[in-house]
Amino acid sequence: MPATEEPDSGQPAVGKPSGGDPAGEDLLAAFYNRLAVLHPPRPLSPERDEQRGRFIALLKAEGRRGVLEVGCGSGLDGLKFVQAGIHYTGIDLSEEYVHRAVARGLNVSVASARRLPFADAVFPAVWTMSTLLHIPNRDIDDVVSELVRVAAPGAPIAVGLLSGNDEEELNPEDRIEPARFFSRRSDDTVRRIFGRHGTIEDFATWPEGPDRESAQEPGQEAGTWTQHYQYLVLRTPRT
Repeated sequence: MPATEEPDSGQPAVGKPSGGDPAGEDLLAAFYNRLAVLHPPRPLSPERDEQRGRFIALLKAEGRRGVLEVGCGSGLDGLKFVQAGIHYTGIDLSEEYVHRAVARGLNVSVASARRLPFADAVFPAVWTMSTLLHIPNRDIDDVVSELVRVAAPGAPIAVGLLSGNDEEELNPEDRIEPARFFSRRSDDTVRRIFGRHGTIEDFATWPEGPDRESAQEPGQEAGTWTQHYQYLVLRTPRT
């Protein structure tokens, strides 16, 4: 589940895949494995770069020397953390993206956000961009609880999502099959979900325009989605 590296090739893959769970991790991993082979990663947006810089500054100000990234993709964010002197660990569902991140010298492995292979309270901070939007509402609290479990007490968890009107469906803009499951949540819903797991210290949004993050290849005409990006910092309970 890469941070922001997006599609594509071929014809739109709209509708439920035949058989299986459309929100299943095997389908999501298959999408991103194909994407990693077909297309190079796109540059991150300036707003994303800015928020990552602010997060790194926060970690340094608080003396936090390590971070876990959930959904590392090919390691675009990971490299910036390492360059800033932050000990970096990353996970992703996609074996292809993990291979590319390892080739960049990053400490990453294949794993699921639903079952993080780490002990309790071992990470000083967590970073996860454009990843939890693939988790359906029925599972999102369990996944956020898992992030909180591996984070130290009082740790900041930075989360990036794509907004919507609380709809859950396969992304109609995807042209790689199987299409990705998206849960696009309203700002109120996002605040409510994450507020159950700690204190939201920062919540920022910026316009993405039609289909910028979730769209097809750079330069392609925009699709049907109009959204904004949601960025928040969740502070885990201190005890």
